[in-house]
Amino acid sequence: MNLLETLIPSDFRRAMDGPLRRFFLGVFVNCFAMGLTLSLYVVYLHNVLHFSTSFATLLLSASSFVGLLATTWWGALTDRFGPVAILLVTSVTDAVALAFWAQIRSPASAVVGGLILAVLGGVSWGPGSTLLVRLVEPEHRQRAYGFNFMLVNFAMGLGGLVSALVVDLHHPVTFRWLYVGDAGVTLVAAVIYSTLWHHGHAQIVEHDDERNREGWAVVVRDRRLVYFVMASLVMMLGGYATIDAGLSLFVVNNLHLSVHVIGIFLFVDTSVIVVAQLFALNFIEGRSRTRVLAVVGALWALFWIVLAIALAMPTAVAITAVTLAIAVFAVGETLMSPVGPAIVNEIAPEHLRGRYNAAQGLTWGLAGTVAPAIAAAFYAGGLSNWWPLSVAAFALGGGLLMLRLRHRLTAHEDGRIT
Repeated sequence: MNLLETLIPSDFRRAMDGPLRRFFLGVFVNCFAMGLTLSLYVVYLHNVLHFSTSFATLLLSASSFVGLLATTWWGALTDRFGPVAILLVTSVTDAVALAFWAQIRSPASAVVGGLILAVLGGVSWGPGSTLLVRLVEPEHRQRAYGFNFMLVNFAMGLGGLVSALVVDLHHPVTFRWLYVGDAGVTLVAAVIYSTLWHHGHAQIVEHDDERNREGWAVVVRDRRLVYFVMASLVMMLGGYATIDAGLSLFVVNNLHLSVHVIGIFLFVDTSVIVVAQLFALNFIEGRSRTRVLAVVGALWALFWIVLAIALAMPTAVAITAVTLAIAVFAVGETLMSPVGPAIVNEIAPEHLRGRYNAAQGLTWGLAGTVAPAIAAAFYAGGLSNWWPLSVAAFALGGGLLMLRLRHRLTAHEDGRIT
């Protein structure tokens, strides 16, 4: 068996028809746009526009809370109008919001722009997950989610590398150019998604009025889903949410490294994901998904511990250590990316997939709300050097909670029977 067959089995390659390829292209373009500015939110507000650290982190926290509230709404709209309609509307309006964000000058305009971006930003995850389920057969879902995540991170890493080459703290206009360019690329993604219109209609349950009236009340009564969301929230506080909330501040203000190093770190992260994702998909095939998630928590905790230790290292050694540690973090991401959505979509009824995937998306919003507030508290209290160790505790705690989820799932839902 050759390497290509091992990494991408022929049956999965055959499943990648025209619509699925266009979906993956749309994901790539959309995530490249996100990567251009994702890691610069707090640095833009604090180091470029000279707002206080507390203002920048708390605005990020408030924006995440608004985005959290919007997630439930977008989930319901996805079930009602279909995922493609939501992707089109939010992509176009997000582009407008990014262009406005490039022009902010005052705290008031920053609040308005931040809240608008919060309502629209990150919406693509729920509708995108729902659309992907429509485009692949059930036996290919876990691999498709992993392949999708590989593209997401490759695109975001490439965007981050481009932004690292473009922005300059001494020339604030470069940040504004970047946000305007981000808006243009987002519109290109909208055009690609529009070609999938016929695959993204709402799923209507016929001849069953009671099921047609089902909504969020049914979702929140699913104890397995609620537990998964809670465990995911704790893990996210030790993962993605905290990377966005405070890594750039810690690198620039605590480790005293250049802002350009942030883009390099994120590019390493995404490059490792691109290389390792297909191998990870083969590794997790047939294994307990909850145990895989527990391993993710341990790998993420290791990254934060190394970040804390880097405070005592010389500059060159610190850069090397954090680079290696973020590669370990990336391996954890390759394990988590296909497993989480696979669990959710195994337990979700078809006509409520939009809401179930939105519920998973709530973990991003909740963690994005709490993580900046935690970072702000550590910085305001003069304890920022201890911040990474607190994050490591969340990562380990999330992993332990995932182990307990195993007993709430069937062997098939847990991935032990394929």
